[in-house]
Amino acid sequence: MILDKDNLNKIQKEIDVSFDDLNLLQRSLTHKSHANEKRNLDIKNNERLEFLGDSVLDLVVSEYMFFKYPEHPEGELAKIRSVVVSAPVLAQKANEINLGDYLLLGKGEEMTGGRRRDSILADAFEALVGGIYLDQGLAVVEKFILDLLLSDITRVETGEHIHDYKTLLQEIVQKESNSRPEYNVIKEEGPDHNKKFTVQVNFEDEVVGVGRGSSKKEAQQNAAQDAFNKV
Repeated sequence: MILDKDNLNKIQKEIDVSFDDLNLLQRSLTHKSHANEKRNLDIKNNERLEFLGDSVLDLVVSEYMFFKYPEHPEGELAKIRSVVVSAPVLAQKANEINLGDYLLLGKGEEMTGGRRRDSILADAFEALVGGIYLDQGLAVVEKFILDLLLSDITRVETGEHIHDYKTLLQEIVQKESNSRPEYNVIKEEGPDHNKKFTVQVNFEDEVVGVGRGSSKKEAQQNAAQDAFNKV
């Protein structure tokens, strides 16, 4: 499937950005599953643009916070940024601009709901950022990013944002290692109707966080938060 100009025009209106190179816009929307199915056409997927967009996002959000919060230390700024550019938040932003409707996916990804999968949407959002940066430059992509993320930056800075700490912790550690955090219940207390669980999160054989909760899921989130706060 190749996007026609009508669809390309629709997504440009959705994001309020006009591309000079429509091929670059189409590439930013092309998932690897689609490119693999169309190998005979030598279609390029959006992974390189995703790589670039990830860095552009970090730069724009970092620069904004650097001047907006002059009293915040480096560690606090890094934690705010890690939440704001995390996959769940970027997937939400992708949904706000209906990005999934315009993605080029392979048949398998299409059938299994890839158009609404957070990981694919977040990656596509980063690729779109990379495409806008290459086509229109830093000033335009900065406006695009901050128009969407400014409210999230504020909510995270004030502590109002709902954090998925397990996802955030995994994203942080996977930037440094292929290992994944492991969660283990180390204690169960109380009667069946009012149990309390204590969970320990380990990373590369080291205890990095401990949390308690009335369910295993809550205890895992609290353990992940404990680890995240120590990073």
